[in-house]
Formats: sequence, structure tokens, C-alpha cells
Amino acid sequence: MNEREFNFTEEDFNLLRKLVNEHTGIRLSEHKQEMLYSRLSRRLRALNLKSFFTYYKLLKTDDGEELVHFINAVTTNLTAFFREPHHFEYLEKELLPKLIVKKQTTRRLRIWSAGCATGEEAYSIAMVVKKVVPSNWDVKILATDLDSQVLATARQGIYDEEKISGVSPTRLKRWFKKGRGTQEGTVQIIPELQKLISFKHLNLMHKWPMRGPFEIIFCRNVAIYFDKATQKMLIERFANFVENDSYLLIGHSENLFQLSTRFRLLQQTVYIKC
Repeated sequence: MNEREFNFTEEDFNLLRKLVNEHTGIRLSEHKQEMLYSRLSRRLRALNLKSFFTYYKLLKTDDGEELVHFINAVTTNLTAFFREPHHFEYLEKELLPKLIVKKQTTRRLRIWSAGCATGEEAYSIAMVVKKVVPSNWDVKILATDLDSQVLATARQGIYDEEKISGVSPTRLKRWFKKGRGTQEGTVQIIPELQKLISFKHLNLMHKWPMRGPFEIIFCRNVAIYFDKATQKMLIERFANFVENDSYLLIGHSENLFQLSTRFRLLQQTVYIKC
């Protein structure tokens, strides 16, 4: 049996997962010990540290820079263009048409992708918006994430060609530019689409600097990492950032049962503020 490079005790694990919870709201279960070891070992090597307890002490006294690396290491960023496609079909055929009628006076729409990872969700939303919403409307998409590294990828809008398998040929032709030369094998989102989106670093557990209100919030497969009390708090805060008859879309394995009475289920994982 291979011995570990670093000693990683139960106490180390508990101290670090408590720190994860304090800074991100994510609650790591017992079976995440190997995952945490694997991801944080890289930081110990990079810093030339000999133990996880030394790393923990560093984090407790850190001025912020290593905390960013720590958070980036433990957060999960699985995403894809048009992931959970029924949401984007419903956005195109139901939600946006209803909002266009409702908002005729102001012609203003605000959409938030909370936990946007490397940006595929936000760009998918933007493609649907461009198709459905009249060009003279004031539309802005806010895309936020805890992980500064994935946000850098999102802002660039450059992806490997294998990432675009969920995008239709029509949208590929309209919104992507193929890389050439050293960029061969990649595609880039065109600037027209990028202008719709503001990518910002945000910890959902901290104070939110934006004012709202939002007509639509996407927060998919984020709350599953939180305990029930944190989930309730998050949904309550979302409810305060939207008006009645605005929408919240969550992940396929999530629901708001016993979390909130301020949203009503419309259809699979799509809720309306009531």
C-alpha cells in the first residue's frame, strides 16, 4: 500500500472542513476526506509545507491571498453549455416571453447566474436572451462565483471544442469563433455576447453588493453543498432580491421542500416568487 506524502489526521480534516464551512457555507461530509487531502496537498507542495496543521495555522492568520487558493481548491466547478436543457427551453418559450409582456413599460431585464463556474451557464442564458428579447431592451446578466480562477476562464470566453457538444450548429455559427494557429482546437465567444454579461467574484455567504431586483436567478447545483440552515438562509436572501412573479431555477437534484414558502413550484426545478 502506498504511503501518503503528508500525514492527514482526523483532527486535520475536521479543522479544515470547519474552515471550509466558515468561508464558503459548504459542508463536507466524512467521505470527502480523500478529496480534501488530494486537492490541498498541491497547496502544501507549492508552499513547501510539511503538515496540514501548519497549513491550517497559515490559513487562520492569512491576509486573504492563500484563502483564495484554499477556496479555489475545494470548490467544485462541473458545468457545460445548455446543461439541464429543459431550463433553457422553458426560458425561451415561457419565462422570457412572459417577462417581455410584463416589462413593456421599462423594457429592463436583470438575470443572475449564481455559481457560474467557467461561464457556460451565463453564455447559454445570453444566447437565449439574444434570440428572444428585442434588441432595444436593457438586458444585463450578472454571473458570480466564489472561485477566482474559473471566473478568469469565464471572462476570456475561450473553450476547448469538446466543450461545445451541447450547442446547436445555428448557435455555434452565430456566437462562436474558431481558433486558428496556436488557438486551433478552441472556440471563443464573440464580443457581442460577452457584453451582456458581468463576471464578478462573490461569496454567497457574505454581503451582496448588488441591489437587484432580478427577474430570473439561476442557482443550480450550488445549494446541495450547504446544510439545511444555510440553504434556508440563501433562499430567503434570493427571495429578497426578486419581486413577485420573478423566477428561481435550481439544479436537477434540488428542491425547496421545507426550505421556503416564498417560492411556488411551476415545473421541474423552476420556481416563481409568490
